Amino acid sequence: MAVLQRFPFHHRHGPSLIGLFFNILLYGIMITQTFLYFHAFPNDRRWIKLFVSVLFLADTVNSIFDCVFIYQAVIIHFGDDDFVANANWVFATDPAMTGIIAAMVQLFFAWRIKILTGNNYLVGIVIVAAITGMFGGLGTAVAIKFVPKFIEFQRFEPVVIVWLIGNAICDIIITSVLTWHLRRHRTGFPATDDIVNKIIRLTVQTGMLTCIVALFDTVFFVASSSGIHIGFNFPLSKLYTNSLMSTLNSRTGWKYNRTTEPSGEESGAVSGNRGGRNRKVFVTVESHQMVDMDNKTGAITEAEDDVDHSTYHQERQKDVSSFAV
Repeated sequence: MAVLQRFPFHHRHGPSLIGLFFNILLYGIMITQTFLYFHAFPNDRRWIKLFVSVLFLADTVNSIFDCVFIYQAVIIHFGDDDFVANANWVFATDPAMTGIIAAMVQLFFAWRIKILTGNNYLVGIVIVAAITGMFGGLGTAVAIKFVPKFIEFQRFEPVVIVWLIGNAICDIIITSVLTWHLRRHRTGFPATDDIVNKIIRLTVQTGMLTCIVALFDTVFFVASSSGIHIGFNFPLSKLYTNSLMSTLNSRTGWKYNRTTEPSGEESGAVSGNRGGRNRKVFVTVESHQMVDMDNKTGAITEAEDDVDHSTYHQERQKDVSSFAV
């Protein structure tokens, strides 16, 4: 019992079990979101559908290995002091899979930033932060092989910090860039701005949630060897996958549409199909055309503002449609 006196069972596997509960709960939400995605968007680009499939497979593997580890600890090896005091290769798959999944999601958002802003410098920063976090997760998995005792995990603290802080910084950059770009490109039309505001709120909510959980994971890992940090680490991968899927599926809630009425009648309506399965918001914005009348000849000359107005609508279309793929 000497091992258990130094390493109380509930200090390590209590948080692990709670973390597993949230992992499985979020995995159930991920299943629903993936089903809704393939049902609602069968015409999406092939590579995006393949990306979602690979992400779902990785998420599934992560949940399976987490369940296997907890089953081994609390059922098969219950009362085995040596086993419960040490991590095995099954446990080591969690930081590896979490690092890979987080990088996949962050690189997807890097592509989105590229489409929206065209700023290669910002995209490069996101890619570097995402890859750094991924290698930190893989490095943590390797470190567990050489330092398997839970109580000695602080020996590879720098690797864990690179992993989790790298992910948190990447999330902050992604959220800040997307929010900054969308706020700068508000249209001035209430209906269209309402859609942009919804996108901004979704971006902040999903991006900051993963960042906050990663920071809590880091703080508890550095501050204590009790294992509380595992309660935050187990569900982290699911927060990343659900943030991506909620963004993709949010397209059922809005659509930007520009129509030009030759009669010059004003319209600025938001309409939705309340009875349909996939509720959509359609925004119709009128384009006004400036004309000049020649008093001598009666000829009408279109003002150059029409060209700028057309470009303006193209930019708004890109902002909304690119963000929603």
